[in-house]
Amino acid sequence: MRRAEANDPIAMCEMGKQCFQEGDYEGAFKYWTKATELGDADADAHCQLALFLYGGVEVEKDEKKKWYHLEEASIAGHPGARCHLAFLELENDRAERAVKHWIIAANLGCVSNEDFAAALRAHQAAVDATKTPQRDALEESRKMLAAKGYI
Repeated sequence: MRRAEANDPIAMCEMGKQCFQEGDYEGAFKYWTKATELGDADADAHCQLALFLYGGVEVEKDEKKKWYHLEEASIAGHPGARCHLAFLELENDRAERAVKHWIIAANLGCVSNEDFAAALRAHQAAVDATKTPQRDALEESRKMLAAKGYI
């Protein structure tokens, strides 16, 4: 408690977790927000706040803030936040970005090599499933029209 009173972001994050476990969601939100506002903010506090905003428990869901805090936690090296970003990117049909996040998360130790390999195989299968002769012909036609300056 004394460390939290001294504005230690790690202690504030832990106090937020304790408040959350006790059902004091307002207190958890207050501690996590304060921890993220400090100059050397704790990556875990950003991640906890993002997940709190994502769940919408006792607070209104806020997509922009959720993404912001997940990105901040990821930049600071939080592997769990990186995994959450990957799933959100996948939900938003940005598989390429999701794969990049999973690669980084795997390097941080969040995802096992087997899980990562399975995700890559699933992604490749999804890409292959969209390939048809008609799509290939359409792409060739677009390239030819672009080369001639029609599009």
